[in-house]
Amino acid sequence: MHLLYTLIIGGVAGWLAGNILKGQSYGLVVNIILGICGAFIGGFLFGAIGFKTTHVIGQIISATVGAVVIVLVARRFR
Repeated sequence: MHLLYTLIIGGVAGWLAGNILKGQSYGLVVNIILGICGAFIGGFLFGAIGFKTTHVIGQIISATVGAVVIVLVARRFR
């Protein structure tokens, strides 16, 4: 159940990151996949600086930040 929840949060985060970072888009599906990866990265980054994301809004924010970081890195190597 936790994995499904993470996938949903990551999907929303990927969609948000795609809307935040207009320009060269990877497409909806790739943005969602990057958002899922961003959910893990964002959780790690927020945990490293001492923030706990216990509410769904906080989890979406941290996942979106992680997705934005991943999209920016992916664009750098593109």
